[in-house]
Amino acid sequence: MGQYRNPILTGCHPDPSICRVDDAYYLATSSFEYLPGLPIHRSTNLVDWDLVGHAIHRPDQVDLGGLPSSRGLYAPTIRHHNGMFHVVCTVVGPEASGWPGRAGHFLVTATDPAGPWSDPVWLDALGGIDPSLTFDGDQVWMCATRLADPGRWPSQTDVWLVELDPRTYAAIGDPVPIWHGALTGAIWAEGPHLFARPGGGWMLLAAEGGTAREHAVCVAYADEITGPYRGDPANPRLTHRDLGDRSPVVDVGHADLVADPDGRWWATVLAVGTVDGRNGLLGRQTYLVPVAWEDGRPLFAPGTGRVQETVRADGVPDQREAADVVEDDFDAAVLDPEWAAPGRLPSSFVDLAARPGWARIRASSVEPCEVGEPSFLCRRLPWTRTRIAAVIEHGGGPARAGLLVRTSEHAFLEFTVDADGRLRADLVVEGVRAQVARSDGAPTLVEMAIELDGFAARLRVDGRTLAVVDVRDLAPDGSRTFMGPWVGVLALGEGFVDVDRVTWSCLDHGSGISVEDPAGPGYIDPN
Repeated sequence: MGQYRNPILTGCHPDPSICRVDDAYYLATSSFEYLPGLPIHRSTNLVDWDLVGHAIHRPDQVDLGGLPSSRGLYAPTIRHHNGMFHVVCTVVGPEASGWPGRAGHFLVTATDPAGPWSDPVWLDALGGIDPSLTFDGDQVWMCATRLADPGRWPSQTDVWLVELDPRTYAAIGDPVPIWHGALTGAIWAEGPHLFARPGGGWMLLAAEGGTAREHAVCVAYADEITGPYRGDPANPRLTHRDLGDRSPVVDVGHADLVADPDGRWWATVLAVGTVDGRNGLLGRQTYLVPVAWEDGRPLFAPGTGRVQETVRADGVPDQREAADVVEDDFDAAVLDPEWAAPGRLPSSFVDLAARPGWARIRASSVEPCEVGEPSFLCRRLPWTRTRIAAVIEHGGGPARAGLLVRTSEHAFLEFTVDADGRLRADLVVEGVRAQVARSDGAPTLVEMAIELDGFAARLRVDGRTLAVVDVRDLAPDGSRTFMGPWVGVLALGEGFVDVDRVTWSCLDHGSGISVEDPAGPGYIDPN
């Protein structure tokens, strides 16, 4: 029996999907507008995970340029069959028309999860979101979800099923609805997966209730994969909807199942950690719960029915100690795969060869409040209490450069310095910009740092505090904003900026960062 901490991945990793190949497990998660996309993690024990690659890692696979935040790569499913890994996913375009990219379902394959992954096979004519594959002997099935037409209530959603050609993956016939949700009036039956049921027959696993407080995991059973499906009388089988805002873990749903080599079952689920009764900054993350079976029905987190922050369970070892410092000094020949950017690959604007030991970031005219392809080299915010520091040399002439905490183009904290040494810090919430601080006289070479503790952010330059700001409104709400903040270096205007050594460190509890006015930003005069 071992003990592990939830979530099992640091930072915002929503919509987890898992499969096992021999003694190793592979996990894929959503990445929305960020590239490289669809990270693939590997584990040999379910509790210690390492990033091994991305299913979308070349510019010619999928075009996400010009997409607004919380659009792009939604809810992948990863499966393995006949020596091949399969990831099926949906590109969701903007609500308004005119985006030149291609939306819809697609499938990519690889013999090695580290890549390379294939060009996509597009299945967009099928419509909907959240596709999943099931291999049953020589047959391949795909299920997904779409709004019911006509629906009996707003946001009623159907789960549908279609058989695919095993060679071309073309649909054989039309999708057929197999499920309408467990509860009358329930919205967004989504994230469906089909499994052969222990003891015979089939089980449909799906979420419903939306991705916020009403989120839940529901199941249904059928004798044949094509149905008809009968809902479990105890649905939902896993939810925290009855716990309210006081729970440290909320918004539980979007589950996937895997069996270990000893026959134990486990579920990865999406959930959100709270801070002071509100969604924390990290957003939707990947949690793990054991699963047992009674009378052919799954029990999620048996004995408690809850997704807990610390879990003791048979079948896993004690989880390794979590890293509390991550540093990149850019001495490698290629960028660390954790680095990403909105709408394009970081390699399109970051040069590691121009100045060895530094990352040269070519500036862009795209402001963080604009939809486009900003020069923003970023990583997921890893911990609730995090210090990010970067040594930045402002020698290439961009209008301004520095650190950015970005939830979306409508919600971010910008902390930058211009070519004349003027520091600025702005908080943008729902598109409204508020000045946090201004200061003159910064040197050409500076260490800029943002220290985040819960909802308080302290901004520092060369060890000097410039401001403290309340950033609670940057936390994603789970209904319109699906990704937690990404933090990194932003370069705006013309020319370039050089970056040497970016450090992420986990702050101790009680770091002393607080905001006097909880309703808005606080300001500390640097003098």
